[in-house]
Parts: sequence; C-alpha cells; structure tokens
Amino acid sequence: MKSLLHKGCPLAYKTSGKGAPVVFIQGVGLHGDGWKPQVDELAAKYTCLSFDNRGMGRSQPMGAPITVEQMAEDTLALMDSLGWQSAHIAGHSLGGLVAQHLGLTARSRVRSLSLLCTVARGADATSLSPWMLAVGLRTRIGPRRARRMAFLQIVMPPEVLATADRDALAAELEASFGHDLADQPPVVMKQLSALRAYDATNRLRELSGIPTLVVSAKHDHIAPPDRGRALADGIPGSRFVEFPDASHGVTIQLSRQINQLLDSHFSSHQVS
Repeated sequence: MKSLLHKGCPLAYKTSGKGAPVVFIQGVGLHGDGWKPQVDELAAKYTCLSFDNRGMGRSQPMGAPITVEQMAEDTLALMDSLGWQSAHIAGHSLGGLVAQHLGLTARSRVRSLSLLCTVARGADATSLSPWMLAVGLRTRIGPRRARRMAFLQIVMPPEVLATADRDALAAELEASFGHDLADQPPVVMKQLSALRAYDATNRLRELSGIPTLVVSAKHDHIAPPDRGRALADGIPGSRFVEFPDASHGVTIQLSRQINQLLDSHFSSHQVS
C-alpha cells in the first residue's frame, strides 16, 4: 500500500498488474480492497489502480470536505502521480458519479466508463423508500448480529440469503468492506451527503462518444434498475446490462461475470 498526500489527505492506493490502465473508484462505506475480486483477475491483462477514498480506511485524515468533485480531483491526482494520461474508469455506486464527473470535466483522461449500480442523480440513491427506511434503520440500531443481517439484505439478493450461512457471509464480506458490517465508518454520512448533492442528469449527453457500460442489478434498492436504465438512456451509444439475480453487491457476488463484462468492455476500447 502506497500513499499520495493531496489536499491534507494521504490517499492510500494500490497498483497491480500490467497492461492498459484501469481506475476502480469505490462507493459509500467501502475501502479500495472492495475491488479485490476484480483486481485479482483483471490484473493479468490490465494495470489496476484501487484506493481508499478520502476519509475512508487508510486515507486519513480527511483533509478536505467530501464532495463528488473533490473525489474526482483525488482520482486525477493519483493518475498524475502514476504518469497516466488516460485510463479506463470504473465506478460503483457513489464511485459511479465520480466516474461521470471525470467524463464531464476531464474527458481526455477517460478511455471508457463503466458505471456499476449507480445513478445520474445522487438523490435517487439516497431517497428512503419504505423498504430502505425499514432495513436501513435495522443496520444502525439493535444487536450487532441483527445489524449485520440487515446490511446483508441491502447488498445481497433474496435468493442468496435464503440458502446462505448468513453469519459466515457477513464475516467474509468484512474483508471487502474494510469493517464489520455491524458498524458504519464515520465518513459514511459525509459520503451520503456528497452523493445526494450531485446531479449529472442534464449533462449526460456530453458523455456521448465515451464508450460507456452501465450495469444494474434487479434487487438493488439503492440504485434500482430503472435508474440505471435512465442513466444509460441519457448517454448516447451506451450499453446497459441488468443482472437478474443480484443486488447492490453484484461486483462481489457475481465477480466472474462482472470481470468478463469489464474485460470485454475495456478490450473493445483500447487506445491504439
């Protein structure tokens, strides 16, 4: 693990592999190793950059307010430190909005966009449906085991939870999230505020010409498929893929399928 001091925050990052550069941007409440299922496989063909977002994991202290714009600037600072003029950009959830902002404000640095379980308007992902209100509350109050079980309902589909050893699954996911699922890192509320404040809806057409893949999951209550389809519809020429038996944690649950999709997307849009 290396770090880059930028605006008061030592941004903790890792690179691995060789080949065309790929930047993986994480969402709310996860450290950069949440991308490990992707990096472990795709590093055979690509140079992969993953990192702890400002205020998350080892990227402490926060140093500056958390906004989508600041997170995009952090990403560019890391790319600059590695000498990367451009890269394939993949973002999950909040990271997907950061990826969109990079496409809108630093187009020449973006070879392609992969927008996973995300939206164009952050408020769509933070609005509290009755389901999200009920389950979300259970992730924050009550016994620790009950909080873990509630969190699993957000990131995994009912079909998986029906047969899984939920305690073992929660323990396994600790490595991806960087914390016990019963706990929420202090930066989460700031990340949610950054998510809620950002809206790229009226600028999506400006992303035309950037090869874009949009991925949704049928059981995702944070970024529902209709929002993912609306995002894809707003970007001329983009490709939309929906996974029927997955939820917000699709990159972990169905890593092999996601990796194949990303590999196909990256390899189809290599810089000559």
